[in-house]
Amino acid sequence: MPRRAWLLAEWPITVVLIGITVALLMIAMDHFRRGSIVLSASVMLAAFLRLFLPGQEAGMLAVRSRRIDIAVLGGLAIGLSIFTYWVPPPN
Repeated sequence: MPRRAWLLAEWPITVVLIGITVALLMIAMDHFRRGSIVLSASVMLAAFLRLFLPGQEAGMLAVRSRRIDIAVLGGLAIGLSIFTYWVPPPN
């Protein structure tokens, strides 16, 4: 399968990975809080995509059963959000 066709077929994981890449770039550019918010939003987007897309359309987001995937991704997103606001801002 050509690369472009693969990206279109796996659009959910592609969108999530783009969000994670943007978040990591923001963190690397010394915008920790904003980057962490984008990171947790990207993980939450993955959870919502897994929740609402059928198994075939979810593509590589479908790793385990739907309940397990949503629980793990949702828990990770909530945990990242909590830690984002828990860490004190730099002086």
